[in-house]
Amino acid sequence: MSVATEFVALPAGDDSRAGPGGHPCQGVYYTPSDTPAPKTAFIATHYNVDFSEHYLAEPLAARGFGFLGWNTRFRGNEGYFLLDIALADIALGVNWLRSGGAERVVLLGNSGGGSLMAAYQALGEGGGDLYISLAAHPGRPQVLTAWMDASVTDELDPLATDPALDMYNDANGPPYSPEWLRFYRAGQDARNRRITAWARNELTRLRAVGVTDRVFTLQRTWADPRFVDPTLDPSERPTPACYLGDPAHANRGPFGIGIMSTLRTWLEMWSLEESRCGGAEHLAKIGLPALVIQPTMDTGVFPSDATAIFNALASTDKERIDLEGDHYFREPRGARERVADVVADWARSRAD
Repeated sequence: MSVATEFVALPAGDDSRAGPGGHPCQGVYYTPSDTPAPKTAFIATHYNVDFSEHYLAEPLAARGFGFLGWNTRFRGNEGYFLLDIALADIALGVNWLRSGGAERVVLLGNSGGGSLMAAYQALGEGGGDLYISLAAHPGRPQVLTAWMDASVTDELDPLATDPALDMYNDANGPPYSPEWLRFYRAGQDARNRRITAWARNELTRLRAVGVTDRVFTLQRTWADPRFVDPTLDPSERPTPACYLGDPAHANRGPFGIGIMSTLRTWLEMWSLEESRCGGAEHLAKIGLPALVIQPTMDTGVFPSDATAIFNALASTDKERIDLEGDHYFREPRGARERVADVVADWARSRAD
């Protein structure tokens, strides 16, 4: 079946158009060509990543569904993310689908978007009819903390390291002992909380003199022991590996999640103590029919993450399926077609 596309651009709140002319919220709507408007439509959104050309958009449209790859105003701008604004932007996309004839809306929570779409359903308008967690992280503060390097001793110095907490120090592993792992995980938790305490105090200090916020950077966020130790959370993933290739090299580089943030966004998105971007609290409010899909070769979402998501969902109608593939099902050959079949079959089975 051939697929038609429509560029969708909408104003958001008081923001109609930016100076160069663009709308704050933009995406692409995919539908089967020369057929009536689909009664079931998917929407996929991420905190930061552009989902307008999502890899499942065309395959699901070719299987008879609508698919809106939707971007909030924080596309490519995660360092300034604010949840309530993003939820309002997602609601614009959902309402646009409803106004176009969609009777059922499937919230597709892919990768980091898993907790975001869960937050939309739990805190927003509750506008979804079905929920899918696809290769999803358990939440923004949870994934960052699991990946952040516990050995950092000075946030302003990318080289400052406590060797006893350095997972890339051969003296510590891999393999890593259970005792050392507890020590390391506690160190990651403590690092997140130290940054949160500093962010609170810094925000208070700045606001006392009329400064609303500031930007800061975060070093070394590719340091989950599961990146290098295949005995932890066993799966078919390659090791050593992370989404940027060699984790030891990536951990010393300038790219990573949470690498730049405002104080407000740290507290809003990444803080274990204050963030509302964790998945579990929102999943516990979702009673929709739900599907959890876990790729068996994923180097950043692990089997225990899928288990936690599945268990947190309040749905009585929920299913988990593990499929061969990497994080975005680029490998092995045919993986994207297989996941599209699974998603389409599940959505059709719950269409009535």
